Amino acid sequence: MKKIFLLIAAVFTFVGCDPTHEDISNGGHISIDELLAKTTVMTDKAPSGANGNVIICETLAPVNAVWDIGGKTFISTSAKKKMKLGEYKVILTALCADGTKLTHEFAGIKCEEVTDPLQKYYIYGEDPAAQPPFKPGAWNAAAMRFSDTEGQHFPYLSDEVYWGFKTLVMDVSDVEDGTTMMVHNGWWSATYIDSMPLFDGPNEIQLTEDIAKDCAKGNGGSGKDLQFLIKSGNCTVNSVYYEE
Repeated sequence: MKKIFLLIAAVFTFVGCDPTHEDISNGGHISIDELLAKTTVMTDKAPSGANGNVIICETLAPVNAVWDIGGKTFISTSAKKKMKLGEYKVILTALCADGTKLTHEFAGIKCEEVTDPLQKYYIYGEDPAAQPPFKPGAWNAAAMRFSDTEGQHFPYLSDEVYWGFKTLVMDVSDVEDGTTMMVHNGWWSATYIDSMPLFDGPNEIQLTEDIAKDCAKGNGGSGKDLQFLIKSGNCTVNSVYYEE
């Protein structure tokens, strides 16, 4: 998988042309009103008529488009993403050939009924007998290191997970008041979250480009391993997964 910043650079060097507008391949641009007239952001529909949980985005405007759907980036004229039920915003960033950048936020997009269920992809804990819940000790650097060789519980994360910028979900219980976790890499060369409060239930950790560049083993990654570290308090870690 290519790195996201290389994809962005590549896509922004290629422009489309819509014959109903001026030829932006020669340096032209469109207005925000023209962009919105050719753009749709919606959800699928449940049989009941309620909004489904899939957000669907498309633009027919002659631009290069980058979509932010609930914090995830898609580089394409069209994009869709399954979401948990809730209310979201979508941000469209469009680049014209002359360098003009247009941005618009579509807010208040409601996913009201599950039409396409999210699937859990387990990293740890799918089988509690084989991968049982555990209590990581404070400042135990190996307890939650994602490594096949240097970690105690979590396996190595693949490049697909890192460069896919997955949102990891760590399900915990028995959380003591004041329990916090640090997110950094196994070489202690970068801290991504210094002090993250933990709560009973699912806790989300968003993988970022900085994390992928440091921790992925391929596609330009430095192979430093991701590491979660309990700084204070205590908890029981039941599972780690991502949903799509």
